Amino acid sequence: MTAVPVMLGVRPPVGVPSGAPGDPLVDTHGRVHRDLRVSLTDRCSLRCTYCMPEQGNEWLARSSILTLDEIERIARVAAAAGVSTFRLTGGEPLLRTDIVEVVRRLSAISSPSGPVQLAMTTNGIKLAEKLPALVDAGLNRLNISIDTLDRARFHELTRRDRIDEVFEGIAAAAASGLRPLKLNTVAMRGVNDDELADLVQFAVDHGAELRFIEQMPLDAGHTWDRAQMVTREEILAALAARWQLTPIPGRGGAPAERWTLDGGPHTVGVIASVTAPFCGDCDRLRLTADGQLRNCLFSTTEYDLVPILRDGDAAAIDDRIDGMLRSCVHGKLPGHAINDPGFLQPARGMNAIGG
Repeated sequence: MTAVPVMLGVRPPVGVPSGAPGDPLVDTHGRVHRDLRVSLTDRCSLRCTYCMPEQGNEWLARSSILTLDEIERIARVAAAAGVSTFRLTGGEPLLRTDIVEVVRRLSAISSPSGPVQLAMTTNGIKLAEKLPALVDAGLNRLNISIDTLDRARFHELTRRDRIDEVFEGIAAAAASGLRPLKLNTVAMRGVNDDELADLVQFAVDHGAELRFIEQMPLDAGHTWDRAQMVTREEILAALAARWQLTPIPGRGGAPAERWTLDGGPHTVGVIASVTAPFCGDCDRLRLTADGQLRNCLFSTTEYDLVPILRDGDAAAIDDRIDGMLRSCVHGKLPGHAINDPGFLQPARGMNAIGG
């Protein structure tokens, strides 16, 4: 493994973004942006086959990673422009040694609509140990990734024998009172498609909602194969064999469609980015661990905040961050175009983009 400075970001032409500091972040298609996904590191404690290779990963150099002060500064500017939810991601965010202080600082921020909501997506390893401090620091919500309940299959899929730690993290989250609690599963043909209903029942037993995710072309090795993807319709058919599914209306900008199980109160969600894109209601931006803004998970363009943060005029930094946020939003396309013949997979893998 090596650590290298990786600067994929560019500084695209600013164009004519609308709005001044304090105005909402509205793109040219009328979408108002209220959600910022903040990647804290590209490193992870697992090596999931659909995300990264087991060996030979080139990690971001530590000098490239945003500091806590830099993350907080960006978050405050974004919140002033109406961003009301921050989601901490990775890699694995719990590998960040200052994770509790990150939560403490960001949870203290308010947007025009009130205190921000602070969520985290984690693989659950180290969660049982760190959760009390995270809750005390102001964490509001959790998503925990788990793709199988089978020990041998987990080891094969993640290349690590750590399923007990994941189970411990989920149990701690279930006992914590953080709600809603969500478990994320990437559905994969020939890997875990025989466990879909069992995974939902596992979530129900822990007071959580299972959210299935269609496998997307975001692996570092660019080996994604559409034929191996389990589709939204296949997932729903598998679940309908055990439960009556009733659609829940009012999705808004949320990525998951949701259904009640046998009339409720338990629910299940499906994020069908490939077969049923929800781009028309997308309200999300992403910040990579090395300071690049992205307006789409599948974008091939990044907006570089590092020169503003580290080489800019100190008196004008916040205004320039706001301007870059607006340029990023202004450049957002109508959709991700996965289904177009000319679609190009992003150069970065999911661990470097942030979930």
